Amino acid sequence: MNLEPIIGLEIHVQLKTKSKMFCTCDNSGELQPINSCICEICLGHPGTLPVPNKTAIEWSIKTALALNCEISAESKFDRKHYFYPDLPKAYQISQYDQPFGKYGYLDIDGVQIHINRLHLEEDAAKLLHPTGKNYSIVDYNRAGTPLMEIVTEPDIREPRVAANFLRELRSIMRVLDISEADMEKGHLRCDANISLRKVGTNALNPKTEIKNLNSFKAVERALAYEIKRQKLLWEQGHIPKVHETRGWDEAKGITIEQRQKEEAHDYRYFPEPDIPPIKIKNANETVKAKSFFDLDAMRSSLPELPAAKRTRFHNQYKFSFADAAILTRDYELANYVEQVMSEVLEWVESVAQKEEEFDARLAKLTANWLINELAPRVNNNWSDLKITPENFAEFVTLIAENKITSKAGQQILSVMAETGKDPCDVMAEENLGQVGKSDELTEIIDKVIKSSPDAVADFNKGKANALKFLLGAVMRETKGRVDPQTIEKMLKDALNKDA
Repeated sequence: MNLEPIIGLEIHVQLKTKSKMFCTCDNSGELQPINSCICEICLGHPGTLPVPNKTAIEWSIKTALALNCEISAESKFDRKHYFYPDLPKAYQISQYDQPFGKYGYLDIDGVQIHINRLHLEEDAAKLLHPTGKNYSIVDYNRAGTPLMEIVTEPDIREPRVAANFLRELRSIMRVLDISEADMEKGHLRCDANISLRKVGTNALNPKTEIKNLNSFKAVERALAYEIKRQKLLWEQGHIPKVHETRGWDEAKGITIEQRQKEEAHDYRYFPEPDIPPIKIKNANETVKAKSFFDLDAMRSSLPELPAAKRTRFHNQYKFSFADAAILTRDYELANYVEQVMSEVLEWVESVAQKEEEFDARLAKLTANWLINELAPRVNNNWSDLKITPENFAEFVTLIAENKITSKAGQQILSVMAETGKDPCDVMAEENLGQVGKSDELTEIIDKVIKSSPDAVADFNKGKANALKFLLGAVMRETKGRVDPQTIEKMLKDALNKDA
């Protein structure tokens, strides 16, 4: 049976505004003592009136623009009714038929993923389950936190593409500086919807919603598991007939049945009577309402988005597309890279080596040291990095000019990360400058050859390991301050001469 997966995502992004969505309570409540950041409004007391957070609305509209959405000229809030212990009012203030954005898209891995809607709502409280106790605690600090929901169309066919969509979305949230978008901390939460259908058909069969996904890897694993589980059901003739919700068990690597999925009519939506409609103004359009949002001003304030930055890094700095994707994934890293490359390119101009091939090699060298060596040393905490962009650029040029070896470079970089020192100072203090084809190096090679007669004999017999042994001995004598290729050539010349 030839089946294909049909995947759509429902993503919640927790906005990092100073106050909550409809009241002035501190929005950092999840970091504060239980139930210390609450008031009558976020607890839903009778007679209280919600006042929308202007910043949260602006951020939602800017995000919709960044996701290529159509922006509604008028939007409104609605009441979404359901009963749950962590919902203070027994309804949630959300948006139903007039969201801030709709019909957007993102291009991921060559596939255009369409976005059905982007709307704004308030978060619920959080249930805490103390270990070994027979009760739960409701912490209302999170109740009322601004929560932006983004719903995709079922355009995704592979778990990998779903995870990459979320990675791109995280990058956009961080560039817009509206959310930390950390899945493990709950700032970015995803429910993945999946069903199967026969290849060549257009039917949308009852979907399964997978919850409790708190990492990109979990999204991929859960969707891959669900594809296998549902394929088996089809093969056994038990094709899913109803929508259902399943939880993801990370430890067991399986989804677990929870309940049947509600439909929109189950929530009994109706317009929120205490909040007037929100007007959004385009250019040359007059809006008489006192409370409106200027769409053109928000559009012009958008920063450079990740996709555009990746393309620019490739064109301007000659990074490969793969390296550009990594170097632009984090906003602080991207800024650091910009400063490093500005210094590196100045050096390139000064040594009159502005050739295309040289630029590509230098870009690869810089990317490798940033991604594979520097990032792990700082654990991606770029704001606390002691190495200035100028010093890192100087470090890269030392390697490019063969003034230090890769091994010495690792030692120098470690000292720089700890102290913030200039790389040339570290090189001099630790005596890590590369030894060239000097008399000193010739003497070391002669010394190693004379002290290793067995290895020399093996080399003359054609044994490859003999040369590696001699090479290692010279590297130890020079403390890794010589390029291995240089040593190997000089060793071969000396050995062949003696033979």
